[in-house]
Amino acid sequence: MNINMTRCTLGDSRKLQEIGYETFKETFEDQNSPENMKAYLEEAFNINQVENELSNPSSHFFFVSFNGEVAGYLKVNTEDAQTEEMDDDALEIERIYIINKFQKLGLGKYLFNKAMDIAMEQNKKKIWLGVWEKNKNAISFYKRLGFTQTGAHSFYMGDEEQTDLIMVKKL
Repeated sequence: MNINMTRCTLGDSRKLQEIGYETFKETFEDQNSPENMKAYLEEAFNINQVENELSNPSSHFFFVSFNGEVAGYLKVNTEDAQTEEMDDDALEIERIYIINKFQKLGLGKYLFNKAMDIAMEQNKKKIWLGVWEKNKNAISFYKRLGFTQTGAHSFYMGDEEQTDLIMVKKL
C-alpha cells in the first residue's frame, strides 16, 4: 500500500475541481434534488472559485494518492479563510474528500493527521469543521477522532437550507 501526499498549486486547479465535483456528487447526490445538486456544484466547483480558493494564502490544499492515483484531497483554512468567525487559535478542516472507491483505506485519517500537523506547527488550540447533520459516516469518523459538537450553522444546497453541525477538537 503506497500513500503519498502533495501540496496543491494553482496548476492543480482542474484536477482539484474534478475531484471535488466527483466526491461531492458521490456523497450527496442521493439525498438532494438534481436541481439543487447542479446549482451547488456549479457554484462551489467552477474553475474560478477553485482558483480563488487555491490563491488564498490562508487556505491550504493537499492531494492524497493511493498507489499512484489521486484518491482525494484535504482543504484547511486559517485566519480570514475560515467559513465561520473563529479565534486566531483555530484551524478549520473545510474538506476531507475521498473518492468512494478509495474509502475505508485509512486515507481520511491520513489527511486528518496532516491537518493536525499543520495545527500544531501553527500553535493552534483547536481544530473545527462543519459536517452535514445527515452525513452519519463522517460524524462517526470525527467523533472517533475526538471531535464534539459545539453548535450548528446553515448550509445552502441550491435553494434548500440544510444544517451543518459544528464540531471541535481541542488540542
